[in-house]
Amino acid sequence: MASELILEIVTPFGEIFNEPIVRCTLPGAEGQFQVLKGHAALMSTIEIGSVKIEFADAKPAYAAVSSGFCEIKDNRVKIIVESAEFSGNIDVERAESSKKRAEERLSLKSADFDTDRAKASLMRALNRLKVSNFK
Repeated sequence: MASELILEIVTPFGEIFNEPIVRCTLPGAEGQFQVLKGHAALMSTIEIGSVKIEFADAKPAYAAVSSGFCEIKDNRVKIIVESAEFSGNIDVERAESSKKRAEERLSLKSADFDTDRAKASLMRALNRLKVSNFK
């Protein structure tokens, strides 16, 4: 068992974070939940939302994540998601463009595209915009 809590965030592009933390707050299917050292073993889905990462001697970090899952075991939190971006790295113009494009597609109400996909795209864009304001 690890002597400290380790958070690892993995996307299809590889590992983007692997460091010791004090605690993290994750967007689960039933709402946000917090993980501290000594947390019971758990597997959970992760929904589109923000991950708050708290360190012993630094300001919290925030990441916008898409859907995926996490495993908590032996003081290790492993988050595997489709995408993850830290608040300072979010391209706000790109997120605004994605939001606008998704809203336009949803307003057309056409059968030529996947409505669920457009809704998910809108949710991801709104989440990225929200998290971009966390510093």
